[in-house]
Amino acid sequence: MQSGGESRNGEGHSLTLTDRKRLSLTGVEDVECFNEQIVVLRTPLGTLSVAGAGLNISQLSLESGRVDIEGDVEALEYSGGKRAGGLLGRLFR
Repeated sequence: MQSGGESRNGEGHSLTLTDRKRLSLTGVEDVECFNEQIVVLRTPLGTLSVAGAGLNISQLSLESGRVDIEGDVEALEYSGGKRAGGLLGRLFR
């Protein structure tokens, strides 16, 4: 993982959700697991879980960090995010 929230391809992480039916992501480092109810992705900002019904990965390119998911998206949840760095991050742990 690169510093500053950048993926190995040098781009940051972003997501776009359209009509709760199509989710386009960049900066994806790995797909940890997926089925029709959940897709779990590793990003520079932590693990992203996408929950829903009829989920399908319609595009996957880990080289470019791009993933497109189609289906009924019900929830997006990040976990295990990056720790704050620097002096302030160490002070407030």
